[in-house]
Amino acid sequence: MAKNTSEKQGATKTIDLYIIHGWTYTAEPWRTTVGILRETGINVRMLPVPGLTEPSKKVFTIDDYIKWADNEIPDGAIALGHSNGGRILLNLCAKKPEKLKYLILLDSAGVYEPSLKKKVVEKVAKMGKPLKKIPLVDKAFHKVTGSTDYSRAPENMKVTLTNMLASDKDLDFSKVTTKTFILWGKKDTITPPRQATTMYEKLPNAELKFYANWTHAPYISDPEGLARALVTLVTRMKQ
Repeated sequence: MAKNTSEKQGATKTIDLYIIHGWTYTAEPWRTTVGILRETGINVRMLPVPGLTEPSKKVFTIDDYIKWADNEIPDGAIALGHSNGGRILLNLCAKKPEKLKYLILLDSAGVYEPSLKKKVVEKVAKMGKPLKKIPLVDKAFHKVTGSTDYSRAPENMKVTLTNMLASDKDLDFSKVTTKTFILWGKKDTITPPRQATTMYEKLPNAELKFYANWTHAPYISDPEGLARALVTLVTRMKQ
């Protein structure tokens, strides 16, 4: 009887999953997915990102976010990054390849692709003008962030976004030797599927899986499906 009890306890042992969300000012849309994960025994730690879900007046660089993530996530952990959160974790792992046991990229940012929209955002941000008053830039901000509340961004975070986009030029995927699982929506128009393929080809130790019905934010378009995919993935990691 004692043996069976021990086996049952081992089977229900929780595993920690650290999540860095994307460019959003509320993690509320993650509620359904996170709730399902916790019901299955996964201890989800949603990290409030400084300047986004954790208010700050500071202008951040990618190095600032690397240091922040390094402090918030213990060595040997499993971490998931969505969109800009993926960018942060990719840079962290490029700098400290042994930091994480596993890295999960969900419709991640990080692939540098020069575009007119991004150039407009960068140019106007450097001029210090109120971006949200310029229609073209307003639409561009929505496009590159994938956020529904981009117009609420304070000026410091508009400059921060410029810094994040610029950092992609220097991201060396070959240095990310962490075992990486890339999950991507085929309906993603913010970080399109071709960027997933680029990451997969450049990352030394990665797996890639596309999901037909997912958009850039599957925790909104298919929260149950995302939860199932993550449970399956974490179960593999425990074996």
